[in-house]
Amino acid sequence: MIFLQVGPEFIINRNTGGVIFEDLIPILIPLFFFAILSLPFLTDFGLMEFLGTLASKVFIKLFKLPGRSAVDAMSSWFGAASIGLLVTMQEYDKSYYSQREAAIIATTFSVTSIAFTYVVAKTIGVDNNFVFFYLTIALTGFIAATIMPRIPPLSLKPDTYHSGKCMLDEDIPAQYSMPQWALNRAVTRAYSMPDLGSVFKHSVKNLFDIYFGLIPIIFAIGTIGLGLAEYTPVFDWIAAPLVPVLDLLQIPEATKAAPAMIMGFADMYLPALVGKSIESEMTRFIVGAASITQIIYMSEVGALILKSNIKLNVLELFAIFIIRTLISLVVITSVAHLLY
Repeated sequence: MIFLQVGPEFIINRNTGGVIFEDLIPILIPLFFFAILSLPFLTDFGLMEFLGTLASKVFIKLFKLPGRSAVDAMSSWFGAASIGLLVTMQEYDKSYYSQREAAIIATTFSVTSIAFTYVVAKTIGVDNNFVFFYLTIALTGFIAATIMPRIPPLSLKPDTYHSGKCMLDEDIPAQYSMPQWALNRAVTRAYSMPDLGSVFKHSVKNLFDIYFGLIPIIFAIGTIGLGLAEYTPVFDWIAAPLVPVLDLLQIPEATKAAPAMIMGFADMYLPALVGKSIESEMTRFIVGAASITQIIYMSEVGALILKSNIKLNVLELFAIFIIRTLISLVVITSVAHLLY
């Protein structure tokens, strides 16, 4: 319909289906291609065992997660949120993560890449403060990652495994130091790898599953979400209770900022597009930073989570989105008041 420009304006408009068809999908197709083919190098050749062992104590205490989840976060920071999420989905299916752990990682560590963060900052007009912008996002993400696993709905998820039993053991034998055991596990994992032909065959199968099973879902959910934002007052209604919160935090132009923040649930780029018309630079800074730290947006990450075996529904995702938004607002606003 969008390609042929036949159908209701709600779907075929440049600001709805056009954004998904012309802007998002052309990025996702090559991104998924390289992500799927490179995933084995992240997960199957010892990197997760090495970093996981080194980070295990820190991650268990701070985030209630296995140390190997550090690789998921690293994949997101330097690649894209979807790459980190694909790693999480794969590790959950192999029973290295429990359902609770996978849900926490998917909704807490699937952060946006540094490159896309700069695009958002430039779009919303705060790229002149990009260093502080990114440091604020990093601080907010860290604080949210320590709080979210300890409160519902994530804390209520069961520690059950996809195959029925846990395949992960992060205990360090007494005769080894932590670095020695990390290297030992990494080398053992690398030696146990099947031949590259089998790895490539499995990756191609996953790639076709993504292209024909996931891309259409992203297309549909993204288009509908953007259509609701463009043609209906739904996001204004949902954002109404957020306005008093923004007023309480002394954020200028609260009535314009609130809907922009809620639109982040449909697509991460929407708050920047809507928020760039806000006059107050401080408010634009807050809206832009919040859109990155909210993490869950249905045009990509949300669709991936719903497609995965991680049992999270739309209502749970929205609840997590709102809680992350409130945490983000408190932290980001505190920093913004110091800057502006």
